[in-house]
Amino acid sequence: MNAHAAIAREDGRSLSQTTLAVPGMRCSGCIAKIERGLTAIEGIEAARVNLSAKRVAISHDPRLDDLDLTEALQRLGFEAQAVAGLPHRGSAQDRDLLKALAVAGFGMMNIMLLSVGVWSGADGVTREVFHWLSALIALPVIAYAGRPFFASALKALRRGSTNMDVPIAIGVLLATGLSLHETVIGGEHAFFDGATMLLFFLLAGRALDAEMRNRTRAGVGALLGRIGRNASVLQPDGSTARIVADALEPGMLMIVAAGEALAADGTIEQGASALDNGMLTGESTPIPVAEGDGAHAGAINMLAPLRVRVTAAAQDTALAEIARLMEEAGQSRSRYVRIADRASRLYAPVVHSLAALAFVGWMVAGAGWHQSLVIAIAVLIITCPCAMGLAVPAAQVVASGALIRRGLLVKDGSALERLAEVDIAIFDKTGTLTLGEPQADLAAVPARALPVALALAQASRHPLSRSIARALTAQNVAPAAVETVREEAGEGVSATHEGMAVALRRPRADDLHMAVELVVADQSWPIRFDDRLRSDAAQTINRLRSLGIECRILSGDRAAPVAEVARELGLDGMGGVLPQEKLAELERMKSVGLRPLMVGDGLNDGPALAAAHASIAPGTASDASQQAADAVFIGERLMPVAQAVVGARRTMRIVRQNFGFAIVYNALAIPLALAGVVTPLIAAIAMSVSSLVVIGNSLRLVGAAK
Repeated sequence: MNAHAAIAREDGRSLSQTTLAVPGMRCSGCIAKIERGLTAIEGIEAARVNLSAKRVAISHDPRLDDLDLTEALQRLGFEAQAVAGLPHRGSAQDRDLLKALAVAGFGMMNIMLLSVGVWSGADGVTREVFHWLSALIALPVIAYAGRPFFASALKALRRGSTNMDVPIAIGVLLATGLSLHETVIGGEHAFFDGATMLLFFLLAGRALDAEMRNRTRAGVGALLGRIGRNASVLQPDGSTARIVADALEPGMLMIVAAGEALAADGTIEQGASALDNGMLTGESTPIPVAEGDGAHAGAINMLAPLRVRVTAAAQDTALAEIARLMEEAGQSRSRYVRIADRASRLYAPVVHSLAALAFVGWMVAGAGWHQSLVIAIAVLIITCPCAMGLAVPAAQVVASGALIRRGLLVKDGSALERLAEVDIAIFDKTGTLTLGEPQADLAAVPARALPVALALAQASRHPLSRSIARALTAQNVAPAAVETVREEAGEGVSATHEGMAVALRRPRADDLHMAVELVVADQSWPIRFDDRLRSDAAQTINRLRSLGIECRILSGDRAAPVAEVARELGLDGMGGVLPQEKLAELERMKSVGLRPLMVGDGLNDGPALAAAHASIAPGTASDASQQAADAVFIGERLMPVAQAVVGARRTMRIVRQNFGFAIVYNALAIPLALAGVVTPLIAAIAMSVSSLVVIGNSLRLVGAAK
């Protein structure tokens, strides 16, 4: 997860891997420009952009350093800096964008109020005063709110290229300059209202898109945050020292207290306890461990102190490896090209050509420079891609709001595009198809022994004991009187009752389904635990199948309980799957043309959630899994998974309609502008109306998940 790493080539040459933050990336055009531009530089082997995280990973000759790489990106028109920490939500650039939107909205509303007076017939001194007041408001508003477009356009021009912001900046500046000229000479028309309105709607589209992009994964940070940050290490002189996790080295001896998370991978040298590996394996039951057993960073020691010999620390732990897999999978998925970006690639050259054609053509026709310039400005404004830019984010925002009301939070707008395309759903078992809460089955225990079971369960902190206590308390069972209660880590809890030895202990029989054994004197009874299916699991599977989506189980849980759930739901299932194996299976599916939807909650699902075509996690999932997923569903119902697919498909239909309208709008508006029929103000109004039509059509998605 460092900004720098070393990799080796098959030919023996070593390459360095550097990750840089590039906050100015916005679209697929930026991706192509950066990747092509960097790989054309001698010494750079490969460059891969992660648009959601605003990063670029560069494989390069070790002789190139951060300064060389950042300067290379600057020559391409992008500011960059080394990744100093983990990704975080939001940025100063996004906050500046919202401020610019607010300023543009303020200016637009006030200037429109003044324009109403001019439209109503004000002339002479009154009209001039209104124009000057509009200028006093518009000039600082345009200078501030237009900065995102002006800065982007200037960078493009400096490197001898163009982008979508160049014609926007030219149109705004020409309209402002011409309006100021008209104001100074006392002319009849000024177009400050059109210029500010243009900026407002452009900024609105960009802000909506930025908001959806920012609902992305801080999963690596959440994941690594589960590792213990400090550890108590036994020194050669017998004393202990508390050191940070990054300073741990293989061979050190950690002392891990009960309730503490392990800060590194290791082997248990002394002690017995139970480790909660739920976030690593998805297994709901803590695993008993003793001397010689392995333990992973991030696991929580549940019962008694342990001494653990460190075998892997920091970036070499299994948890860090899962985090690396998540980030790499997320980067590969970030190459998905957004529909709006693809449609807008030709915008700049086409608009420049049309505006120049309009100016030259009307000059040749004898209209004069003033009228020709007004028509050229109208062409620039009326062809502004506001409707095109809003087509995707407006639909995504409305659909996301509708899905939230149905218990599903979509974090990344582009996920709706991918959700609409899925054709196979892969489910984890524990905590996904099931609730992830062990339920004690006490049917085999006679009623006379239940008070003893409750008394023993209440004396233990073990999760299975708490499950027994909850079940018996709900049955209004009163605890028996017990004495000399003793809990032995990894073995269970024992006591005496009316002179008899009693215990809740690990089963002596070789029965994987028997999690606990209740012993009273010379008698014993098994207590099994079930992880209850979500109430609508079967209904959700059937709904997905009706949508043409195949369903399977792929779980890190033990094979036996996975097979049982698979039989109950009529699914193909596989248990005992490692994180790397899940990732490999999803990559295999994608390689044969499938588009998998991954639904999981455990930490072992993190890489698969990031690599899948689309992914959903329950609200009870680990922080890392929630961050890695595209969407999170809340509550005990599984149906939001199917509703997400339904809503996504409807959203993409609306997006296509929005694009269709934008194309028709331009097909009608451009000829009118070229013919000189519309003024810059009318062009701005037409552009705004087209944006409102797109927004109105998107509002039909309020019931998208039905």
